[in-house]
Amino acid sequence: MKNTTYTPGTGYGIKEELLSKEWIITNGLGGYASSTSLGMNTRKYHGLMIAAMNPPVQRRLLLSSLDEEIRIGEETYYLGVHKYPGNIHPHGYQYLENFTTEPVPSFNYNVRDISIEKKVFMVYGKNTTVIIYNINNPLNTQVRFRVFPLVNDRNIHHLTRADDISFDQQAAEKSTVLKNGQSTLYLSSDMWYTPQTYWYYDFEYDMELSRGYPYIEDNFNSGYFETSIGKGNSSVFIVASTEDTDLPDHFDIGYVRESLDREIGRRVKLVEQCDKDDAFFGRLVTAGDSFIVSRTSTGSKTVIAGYHWFADWGRDSMISLPGLTLVTGRFDVARDILSTFADNCREGLIPNVFPDNPNASPLYNTVDASLWFIHALGRYFDYTDDTEFINTMWNTVEAILARYREGTEFDIIMDEDCLISHGGQLTWMDAKVGDLEITPRKGKACEINALWYNALRYAEYMGERLGKDTVAFTKTAERARSSFEKKFWNREKECLYDTIPGPDNGSDEKDASVRSNQILAVSLPFTMLPRRMEKSIVDVVTRELLTPYGLRTLSPSDAKYIGNYQGDTLNRDRAYHNGTVWAWLLGPYITAYRKIKEYSEDSKTEMELLLESLRKHLDEAGIGTISEIFDGDAPHIPGGCISQAWSVAEISRIQAEEILYQSNVVKHQR
Repeated sequence: MKNTTYTPGTGYGIKEELLSKEWIITNGLGGYASSTSLGMNTRKYHGLMIAAMNPPVQRRLLLSSLDEEIRIGEETYYLGVHKYPGNIHPHGYQYLENFTTEPVPSFNYNVRDISIEKKVFMVYGKNTTVIIYNINNPLNTQVRFRVFPLVNDRNIHHLTRADDISFDQQAAEKSTVLKNGQSTLYLSSDMWYTPQTYWYYDFEYDMELSRGYPYIEDNFNSGYFETSIGKGNSSVFIVASTEDTDLPDHFDIGYVRESLDREIGRRVKLVEQCDKDDAFFGRLVTAGDSFIVSRTSTGSKTVIAGYHWFADWGRDSMISLPGLTLVTGRFDVARDILSTFADNCREGLIPNVFPDNPNASPLYNTVDASLWFIHALGRYFDYTDDTEFINTMWNTVEAILARYREGTEFDIIMDEDCLISHGGQLTWMDAKVGDLEITPRKGKACEINALWYNALRYAEYMGERLGKDTVAFTKTAERARSSFEKKFWNREKECLYDTIPGPDNGSDEKDASVRSNQILAVSLPFTMLPRRMEKSIVDVVTRELLTPYGLRTLSPSDAKYIGNYQGDTLNRDRAYHNGTVWAWLLGPYITAYRKIKEYSEDSKTEMELLLESLRKHLDEAGIGTISEIFDGDAPHIPGGCISQAWSVAEISRIQAEEILYQSNVVKHQR
């Protein structure tokens, strides 16, 4: 594993640079701990304990930060750092010598030759964060070390003021329990605890300010943990949990270190079982593991779409599945995820999203999630040849294809030309503000029909292996293929129309916008176009849309193009699919490029070079992971979620399949 280390120094510029670098660790439940490399929270989503109260959702911030101070003689030194109106206080960053993320986030401070190493990790499968302090005191003077917890209890999307909540505290010698009626936080340590309550007012979160959201809140200090540090090496810890951590006698620093070793060992094993000696791929595997979480309502695994704020989305889960589970050999997880969504299929639609509220029904407002489901199932079959599992999924496959042919919700229906028509805001370009559709795509979208053909052919392929009657799939696919080429090919631009009218569009106008969606018509396992058209599409996409970090969603030559993703919600949503770069699209692009170049060694070398920017990006923004989006204009500043499932998954997939190259994987040419 690469040891990513940052040396802060004391300059203002370097401090600002570290604020743009964020770390995140997760617990397999949807919970997480996250902040900046400087230790200063700049988002409402930052904190040391964000617990998933109904995994993987209903996430609540319970522990915002731990503020440390060290007293040497009559002098007290403060290691914390916060932003207040017009001021940063304390200035703990001036004692921060370095920060590293691997194997876990670690902050190294130095105060008058006393070194303090702070390690943060979460216990997998529990809403529990552990912080270990390793302190070396070379002085002949005893020093006092105190840690002040700043706690809260709120939904991750909201902010708190002091009047909003009132905590009930039950303090013990080395622990305290904090309740406010909604949830309970247990804080335990091997240091002595003193209850002493204060409210800290007016924390400012600059990232929320820049995004046009409320950005000021208060946090509650319940007291402090304290110990005396003599000469030599000492270690102490704090455990924050939603579970009772009334520590047994054996729960000492040794036990805590064993817990850390188990978590590190779990991650190492995930990489080792992939049997690929590639450092880049290894880091992607570790990042990908953070998205695979347990869902209480289904009793199975699912995929978090992105951190800090997304839940599990059907489309994202299916696109991410090959890169998160198949190239990593986690086939049991793939089966679990596929089964979860199959069990919740309704009228041919798998859920678009499972809601935070456990009593609410899933939402089904998507046209492509079900088609991506069949694609993911087909890719699972390519990797495993598991006919037994495919047979258990067959009824879902047939139900999806039947309802798409006959018609289902949201005006999704196969037209007379055997192409799929659908209502508005059902594709992945679904940004909407109130009633305003930012990217209207009602009718027949190019990638939806590419996915439709791919689904029909995969059903034909899997059905034949199961001994099923697949004649209807074959006939529909052939008719769709003929219609697609005739109706979607834009002779003037030598690429695909993005959308063409459906039966009830009320217009014959075709959308000639040059968008990234068309790359799927080349990259999917089963495609419809002759090779000369596929080559032309890749040429156009390369010329108009390709960047070092992914594909733009709209050509810069288009009047609707917006090159920067910034500002308030409306401005960001306008840019979201109108020029903004999406990293996940680099996966389909590289697959398409390698295909039209006949998988030559030169094309592999070219694509390795293309990935270099994302290799470097692993040490920027969300450290060790890949951001959701980037500006369309250079220098392509990252934005959106700091860690996005399909960004990581698609780069993981193409690194395995197209760069490291798994020759045993089926490549379909129909």
